Order: sequence, then structure tokens, then C-alpha cells
Amino acid sequence: MNIPPPRAVFDPTAARVARELKHARPLVGCRFDPSGRFLFASAEDDSVQRFDLLTGEKAALLGHESWARGMAFVSPAPVAAPDLEAWPKRRRATQSVVGFGAAALPAPPAAPFLLVSADYHGKLIWWQGDSAAPKPLKTVEAHDGYARAVAVSPDASTLASCGNDHLIKLWRAADGTALRTLEGHTAHVYNVAFSPDGTRLVSCDLKGVVKDWDLKTGTCTRDIDAKVLHKYDAGFMADIGGARGMAFRSDGSAVALCGITNVSNAFAGVGNPAVVLVDWKEGKAKLLKTKETFQGTAWGVGFHPSGAVIAAGGGGQGRVWFWKADDVSAHTLNVPANARDLTISPAGDRFAVAGANGTAYVYDFNGPDVPKTATPAKK
Repeated sequence: MNIPPPRAVFDPTAARVARELKHARPLVGCRFDPSGRFLFASAEDDSVQRFDLLTGEKAALLGHESWARGMAFVSPAPVAAPDLEAWPKRRRATQSVVGFGAAALPAPPAAPFLLVSADYHGKLIWWQGDSAAPKPLKTVEAHDGYARAVAVSPDASTLASCGNDHLIKLWRAADGTALRTLEGHTAHVYNVAFSPDGTRLVSCDLKGVVKDWDLKTGTCTRDIDAKVLHKYDAGFMADIGGARGMAFRSDGSAVALCGITNVSNAFAGVGNPAVVLVDWKEGKAKLLKTKETFQGTAWGVGFHPSGAVIAAGGGGQGRVWFWKADDVSAHTLNVPANARDLTISPAGDRFAVAGANGTAYVYDFNGPDVPKTATPAKK
């Protein structure tokens, strides 16, 4: 009899800001690398910034000519997570003994991996993600119009991209060789994700149509209704919607999508953030609600290893919402800026949001408390 491992204890109220990683321009996307050592954040200056959470070093990846919101990683083998807590402590202990003028401990080398980024000119760029100064290795003209998202299969063999040409394209992840094109959407395709067993691909378009693709045959086997994420605004004669974020639960039982609903002004993007949870077996979608009324858009969503749903978004302000088992959020975090994306570390011990103020906020579920202002003594 196989006994499943215990689920990780999950307490969203324990989340605290552990790092504030700053850039000169607003951020639009963020992703942890497979080891959790680096945070990659894309910005409105068309760059992708790499923050080393172990050494504090920052590197700019330059090659895109428009915003690059889609990011995914290709690892040749399972990646061991570095000890982000122990190494800085060893370094400080050594310096305290031998002095800061002595040779410092060399940083442990990063495990090799490729980063693939997708931009709003339809390009995909492959990078050697762990190199000291990453340069473009290969550029592919993938889509006519925006390339909105990329995802890598669990076995790291296949990359999927999607875009405003209504297409999904499959590529050999290692070198960008074209493999197959999936046709069937009738609107901009906003997001894609592989199932954990690698046999299915899920996609969602501007109009909230979710498609389930059989990767063996390349055919769509069913459509799932997530049209709560779409509205046609007759006043502005414009569609607004789509899955701004999407993720599969690790056991394959559910897919989470996020965006905007109850839109009253498409031009200004006025509406409420929405997270849709799809029961994958039944193909039924339900709307997860936030406890507090908030105006804005949900830009990123993911699953904590415990199974809880975490989403981030913003309007004039930023928020992170947590759902455990109920349809109404169990906890809300106020973020210092409009949160434009969310990424959860591979270990599930931290998450990060990309701020419209140019700062990526890294939250740790066991991290240090935010410094508190001392209370003045009463006179």
C-alpha cells in the first residue's frame, strides 16, 4: 500500500516580504527558474532582468524589441534547489572570522537551464539562463502579432506558444525546431499549459473558450466554457477578456485561469478580478470570489503544493488572494503596487509578484517580518 506524503502545511497569513528587487521601469512578468535560485522579471523597457537570490547580482537579458511577458524554462535534468539561506550565512560567518579583505567564498554554480521568452512582436528567444551574461541563442518568428505565453512539457521535450494569430505552435524545446501547429481558436489565444502527465495541452482565448488538446493526435477533444472571463463592450465595440494567467494543479485534477469579469468600461479596463477553477475530469468551471470588493484585473495564478490557489492582480493598488477549499478567498495581502504577474517557487516556500512600480516583491511563507515602525513612547 502506497501512503501519499503529507501535504505541506500552508498558512497564507505567514507570508512576509523577504526581498524587494528593483528595476528602473515597470515590470510586466515574473518567473522563478527551476531551482528557485533566480527570479526573472520582464519590463516595459523590453528587457528581461535576472535577479540572483543567492548572491544579489542582477543581469539584463537584451534582445527583445517589445514587452516579453511569456517565460518558460528548459532543464536538461531535475534541478536541485540551492540553499538560499545557508550559503549567505556561511559567507557572513567566514568574513566575520577572516575579515572582509579576505577572499570571499565563491558562489555555488547555478545548474544549467534554458530560458525561452515570448514578446509582443511574435518572437521567441532562447537564452542560456545560468550564464554570467545571457545572450540570445536563437530567435524564432513564431506568431503574427503578440506571442502571449509559452509553456514547456513536463519531460522538457516540447515548447508550446500561443498568440494573436489564433494559433498554438509546438516547438522542440531544446533548439526551437517547429513541430506542429494547432488550429481551432477563433480569437487571440492568451495562454497555454501542459497537463502534468504531458499528454494534454490546455489553451484559453480572448473569449473565454478553453480547449483541451490531445497531443498525440493534435486534435481538440472538447471545449470548456470560461466565458465569465470575457465581455463584448458595445459602447467601445471591443472585446475584453482572456486568461491572463493559467496553471494546472500538480495532480492534474484542476486548471486555474484568471482575468477580468463584470467589465463596465472596456477602454479603461474597469471590472473585477476573476479566478476560474476548472474541474478537469468533469470539464466544469466555477468562479472563485474574493472576499473583498476590488476593482481591477487578476494577472497571475498558480497552485501552492498544498493545493491552495494563489492569484495576484491589481488596479490602482495590488492584491494577492488565497483560496484553500472554499469558493471565497481565505486571505488577502495588500501589495505595494499593481501586481502584474505571479510566480510560485518550485519548493512552494515563496512567491513573487511583478510590480507596475518596477519592483518585484518576493514573499516568504517563513520569511522575516516587515520592519515595523517603533511606537512613540507616551508622554
